[in-house]
Amino acid sequence: MTATGAVTAAADRLDRAAADGVPCAPVADLIGTADIDAAYAVQSMLTARRMARGARIVGRKIGLTSEAVQRQIGVDRPDFGVLFDDMHFPTGSTIPLGRLLQPRAEAEVAFILGADIVDPEPQAVRAAVDRATAAIEVVDSRIAHWRIGITDTVADNASSGVFVLGDRALRLHEFSTADVPMRMLRNGEPASEGTGRACLGDPLNALAWLARTAIALGTPLRGGDVVLSGALGPLVPIGDGDRIEAEIGPLGRVSATFSKKD
Repeated sequence: MTATGAVTAAADRLDRAAADGVPCAPVADLIGTADIDAAYAVQSMLTARRMARGARIVGRKIGLTSEAVQRQIGVDRPDFGVLFDDMHFPTGSTIPLGRLLQPRAEAEVAFILGADIVDPEPQAVRAAVDRATAAIEVVDSRIAHWRIGITDTVADNASSGVFVLGDRALRLHEFSTADVPMRMLRNGEPASEGTGRACLGDPLNALAWLARTAIALGTPLRGGDVVLSGALGPLVPIGDGDRIEAEIGPLGRVSATFSKKD
């Protein structure tokens, strides 16, 4: 199979898994375990298909920024994916489990950009942020049993699912992104905890990494984008009827309930 054929075959496999709701075999057997460029080519192909079906890009997500999550998944570097408008839910929503395959929740700091980031220097990145809010990202994998390596998760849009944004936002001068504490509850019971330092030492470090990467790829971050900066603690599996609530210091609380009912 040619390199182009392998990318197309991997995109077809992931696309079919999402459409059918049936997890598939890893795509590393098609594109290899180390070819990151091929994995992002698969992601780009799937992004183009999704946009052709009417989805609109509203931002990016950074994945694998927490050492705890890296250990859970078995990888050793960050990645990124695309956020679409139909992935967003406001806090307090009931999210249909039928649109997810193998969901897990993580709590994050979300940045809303006020300007394009064309300079990846830390001061410029910080200045481009309009505000920050608490978020729950629900990661999901189209690959059966989460049996993934780095090329699998990159190809699969960084194992994206849906995301929930809180209704309280702060400017960066109002709190410390590195020191912000996080506590996540599942059905009222403690399920995960951490701080901003779990996210590459500071969620702003993750944003700067993404800004550099996006500029290098010719697709810089834009004003208005939502950027999910990465997990502040371990992933939490989600089942039918589960209520996930995260409290992220001064950013307040964000919550969602998950149900198989329509």
